[in-house]
Amino acid sequence: MKALALISGGLDSILAAKLIKDQGIEVIGINFDISFGRRRGNIIGTCVNAAKELSQDIGIELKIIDIGNEFLKTLENPKYGFGSNMNPCIDCKILMLKKAKQLLKELDASFIVTGEVLAQRPMSQYRPALNLIEKDSGLEGLLLRPLCAKHLEETIPEKEGWVNRDKLKDFNGRSRKPQMELVKKMGIKNAPNASGGCLLTEPLFIKKLQDLIEHKELNLENIELLKIGRHFRLADKAKLIVGRDELENSYLEKIFQDKDYLFLPPEDVAGPSALARGELNQELIKDCAAIICRYSDLKDKNEIKVIVRHDVTDYTIESAKLEEDKLVKMRI
Repeated sequence: MKALALISGGLDSILAAKLIKDQGIEVIGINFDISFGRRRGNIIGTCVNAAKELSQDIGIELKIIDIGNEFLKTLENPKYGFGSNMNPCIDCKILMLKKAKQLLKELDASFIVTGEVLAQRPMSQYRPALNLIEKDSGLEGLLLRPLCAKHLEETIPEKEGWVNRDKLKDFNGRSRKPQMELVKKMGIKNAPNASGGCLLTEPLFIKKLQDLIEHKELNLENIELLKIGRHFRLADKAKLIVGRDELENSYLEKIFQDKDYLFLPPEDVAGPSALARGELNQELIKDCAAIICRYSDLKDKNEIKVIVRHDVTDYTIESAKLEEDKLVKMRI
């Protein structure tokens, strides 16, 4: 007997997978990457995949599948709407489960496991939503939620005796105490905290995302850039990203392309690197240099020579700090 378990990188999904694995069933973990997962630590360019770490911790194989472009279509027009921010949780779960269903035959698995807990999330984990998700994904009877199974109708795996229902849980509500007790019992190391892992629930990230949508710049590359730096809308077709630390500065320098504009402080001044993309005129280039000054340690200097790199050429602009009111208007 074999099961597929959706592993998000959060605690609940790994506990659910372990409950099934401990019944002697082979479990294959599936992590669907939608490109909106929160970073861990200061890693630039890609997230440290918590799902991979946790899967290794409990001894299951993990397959990571990129569905970012498909999810963007869902994000633009979710059938069941958004949660409190721009999180289309029901549509997202249905998309993932439909993808998982397609993998059942390919991976010779019989059913699917998720870490949902009844009444834990206000949009997607109350009873009608759980029923809707199961029905719309085409997994009626084959979707097992081990953490709250005793509150739900028996699934085919339980009825057929593949899974012992008595060993499943009756978790309910938002309390994390039952999960943490299970973590100790199972001996799971490096258990993640209770915070959600989706950037679509974070207001500051949403503001930057809405700017992308408004200016028709929504794509996976631009979404990845939203996860780092300070963002400034220079003009309808021009944007600046300013690094906040050494790692972000290095990343912006690494992804620089000849058509971009890279702004750097002089060697004797501590300050950020910044990447501008789009259509820049001389006035906007001067504004970018002034923004670099604003976030640099000028000490007793009023102006510095900001380095500008564009089209394989470097030159300098003498610049002072950008006025605060203008900076506020540009910052996203």
